Amino acid sequence: MSPHEVLPFPPTPSASVAGRTVQESTYGQRIEPRRLPEDAPNIVIILIDDAGPALPDTYGGEVRTDTLTRIHNEGIGYNRFHTTAMCSPTRASLLTGRNHHRIGNGQIAELANDWDGYSGEIPKSSALGAEVLRNYGYSTAAFGKWHNTPAAETTPAGPFDNWPTGVGFEYFYGFLAGEASQYDPNLVRNTTSVLPPKTPKEGYHLSEDLAEDAIGWLHRHKAFEPDKPFFMYWATGCLHGPHHVMKEWADKYAGKFDDGWDAYRERVHARAKELGWIPENCELTARHPDLAAWEDVPEDEKPFQRRLMEVAAGFAEHADVQAGRLIDEMERLGYGENTLVFYIWGDNGSSGEGQNGTISELLAQNGIPSTVDMHIKALDQLGGLDVLGSPKVDNQYHAGWAWAGSAPYKGMKLLASHLGGTRNPMAVRWPARITPDSTPRSQFHHCNDVVPTIYELLGITPPRVVNGIPQDPIDGVSFAYTFDDPDAPGRLRTQYFEIMGSRAIYHDGWMASAFGPRTPWVPGLPPGITEWTPDHDRWELYNLDEDWSQARDLAAEMPDKLAQLKEVFSIEAARNSVYPVGGGLWIPVFHPELRISSPYREWSFTGSITRMPEFCAPALGNRSNLVTIDAEIPADANGVLYALGGAGGGLTCFVDDGHLCYEYNLFIIMRTKIRSTRKLDPGPAKIEIETSVVEPRPAGPLDISLTVNGESYGAGQVPVSAPLLFTANDCLDIGTCLGGPVSLDYYDRAPFPFTGHIDSLNVRYTS
Repeated sequence: MSPHEVLPFPPTPSASVAGRTVQESTYGQRIEPRRLPEDAPNIVIILIDDAGPALPDTYGGEVRTDTLTRIHNEGIGYNRFHTTAMCSPTRASLLTGRNHHRIGNGQIAELANDWDGYSGEIPKSSALGAEVLRNYGYSTAAFGKWHNTPAAETTPAGPFDNWPTGVGFEYFYGFLAGEASQYDPNLVRNTTSVLPPKTPKEGYHLSEDLAEDAIGWLHRHKAFEPDKPFFMYWATGCLHGPHHVMKEWADKYAGKFDDGWDAYRERVHARAKELGWIPENCELTARHPDLAAWEDVPEDEKPFQRRLMEVAAGFAEHADVQAGRLIDEMERLGYGENTLVFYIWGDNGSSGEGQNGTISELLAQNGIPSTVDMHIKALDQLGGLDVLGSPKVDNQYHAGWAWAGSAPYKGMKLLASHLGGTRNPMAVRWPARITPDSTPRSQFHHCNDVVPTIYELLGITPPRVVNGIPQDPIDGVSFAYTFDDPDAPGRLRTQYFEIMGSRAIYHDGWMASAFGPRTPWVPGLPPGITEWTPDHDRWELYNLDEDWSQARDLAAEMPDKLAQLKEVFSIEAARNSVYPVGGGLWIPVFHPELRISSPYREWSFTGSITRMPEFCAPALGNRSNLVTIDAEIPADANGVLYALGGAGGGLTCFVDDGHLCYEYNLFIIMRTKIRSTRKLDPGPAKIEIETSVVEPRPAGPLDISLTVNGESYGAGQVPVSAPLLFTANDCLDIGTCLGGPVSLDYYDRAPFPFTGHIDSLNVRYTS
């Protein structure tokens, strides 16, 4: 095994010869060998979240993306670049150069299970590109969404070996979850939980914060390590729900989507052809029969649906502008000429998880049925359509807009079977090496090809051993050959896709696809899914060299070709730990009781504990439990005793002008409030909040009782509970509410710290 195949490199030996005395010794200065080419570029990966190919105006869409356009115009664009159809899997594959099941990321980290392909943990046998580049002499930093740490390991206590700083990034600032409020995120710097630098009232927005922090890191890099190249991974949380952006950004799109999603698809399809981004013979695929047409939307509902898309468009443009600030600063610092930028528009297709349009997008994840009318009425109580995009709601657009944003293809996020879920545009710029060329690169490539491309450009042989651990082979294929030749024959011959049973196989220009058991935009679980087997799925067959958008299914005409591709899928599935097909459904469908949660049944907290991620916190909102608080109560006390969740859903117990209060915020559409009629007496108090499950079923009712020093201070019933979680990124806070305000009653007073003193807070499951 050659020395360059083992990382880290051995220490450089001393150039001096030590004698008995200084006079008898020979001094020489050791010189660290340079591992990189003299002109090694800086490398930046910009990754947008949940964004389909038909959104950016760069490629014919109607969302203004000046930064993406600039990178494309000053470089080259790829119109057959692919992702995995889901967040964690794409990111793991992108950062390691391997297939997502091979590295335990067959589904998002929060739904991990015991099968190797679905463990939710990138094995140390698949070192990230960042770890390799760091060993070769790069400074490395990551910003934004990091959805590749096991959910149970995301507390401030660690362990930290699966955090970004444990896998090759020397610096990290962002969030360890699939999504976050853009106004009140739970943030991490390196391995420390930190609060946003300002409040929403002071103008805070996460995308802006990520740009500013990355710019600050660039300044420090130039000051302290100007001789080293850098590798930066900048992954905004936009366009993942919730769709949060300031009103003025959404207003820029007022009226632009009034004719609905069907018309949008037609316009964008035609414009993409005019730009030469898709071929003239590309067909616009039909709408799925289970997805509503715009003309089927009731007239009184259309303003709501239009505004949801206006907010999403403003959110997307705003994120692109922040990426532009980062690019601008790189150029101002002199880095522009020799910086290789990969701008990837989406880690999967646009997301239909907003289903019928929502003001609280985790309703769908919890399987709680609701109507659009319920959302509109709750929104009206908050202030109407202008509230969409604000900190008071966690809105996400109708799946029809996700379908429109994935034109001309079938499908969207979570459908690995169809290109609407997996085909995302990518622009690449490197002024020192790439001559701008408007000819699209149409070679079929995948997100796992980025790392091997970087290795080839730098002359790095993929290491066989990293930190003492033998390495898995790289699955990706470098696309560096396309930089100078837009017509070069493609070198990636075979690529499988699978997410939660939805699957496809690409081989030599052909694709076979099986839709899978779930339709992402349809609320609830489909009938019979617990008996589903992939053996009964219907497969489709497409000649992608002649049928760009999967518009013509050839399965019936060419059964032998289909059988051949299905066999190729079976081989790839076995080779990459895909089996059992649909293994990602094990937790959400077959065994939700096995979801990641705390192993404890009792907790003893001091009054100063904050920012405990909900995944690791007591399940106060769906299990029988008793919360006991020993506190010192001042006269006319105010403030939060504890809060779990955020503005889009959660529960909280607080004191308001001396009155003990409890609120269960069921995703904004239903709020259960209990308020004591009498004030708390000043002095020591033992406050008990008891939650009892009335009916042991998902989303079943809860009885709540409040007692103080053994006396009843209130009771009530929560008619519908959240069976899974209130949030993906918010937390349990004691003595304050540092995330989104759970209750509107203290929204304007947030974080509403308790004016007394909490000695202890004990939580115990009672059944």
